[in-house]
Amino acid sequence: MSTTSDQVITAKVLVVDDDAQTRNAMTAGLRREGFLVCEASDVARARRVISKNRPDIVVLDLGLPDGDGLELLRTLRTTDNLPVVVCSGRTGESDKLSGLEQGADDYITKPFSVRELAMRVRVVLRRIKNTPTTPTTLNLGSVVIDVEGREVRKSGTLVQLTAREFELLVFLAKNPRTVYTRAELLIQVWHTATADRSEATVTEHVRRLRLKLEEDPASPRHLCAVRGVGYRVVP
Repeated sequence: MSTTSDQVITAKVLVVDDDAQTRNAMTAGLRREGFLVCEASDVARARRVISKNRPDIVVLDLGLPDGDGLELLRTLRTTDNLPVVVCSGRTGESDKLSGLEQGADDYITKPFSVRELAMRVRVVLRRIKNTPTTPTTLNLGSVVIDVEGREVRKSGTLVQLTAREFELLVFLAKNPRTVYTRAELLIQVWHTATADRSEATVTEHVRRLRLKLEEDPASPRHLCAVRGVGYRVVP
């Protein structure tokens, strides 16, 4: 996969879904969005495509005729670093959490629009491009983020954050200077879409992070808004 934004858009996507109508719709839509797309209807075919013509990202259904998609996901996580977006009719919270815990980079429930799917794929690819390694400690001026220990300290003093505030902070800090829309942040941090949750949720969490971490919350140095677009972190 290339490094410019135009080249990322032409990334190769493997769509794995046993329903021909759904698979064809996703394939056609992703191609209209500028992606190169290959297809597989089951786990065996998916493995063959991956071994012979490795894609940049996999869009994976879970209910497949020759095995559970989670099995393929687990295999990819132990043998490969391919990013995976799960697209499933399993809508329960436990199903989503299971997919994410198994290593999915994102989880989208059916039905969904191809435009939303394309946006999720782009966000995952951009995040991976911008974070070749996963640091255990991130720094924003006097703020030190211990990713593994899930602790944040400001000038040496422990700062109490909610789980979602911490996850939002870490996601932005891992992608410094990259601007994310509120809709993209809902997908990446809340694993939901604007149809399910208001974008004001993101605004409120950023406000609270500024109050806790910025020297002057009214004029933030690190948690910056880009007018009309979204937010970014500046180290």
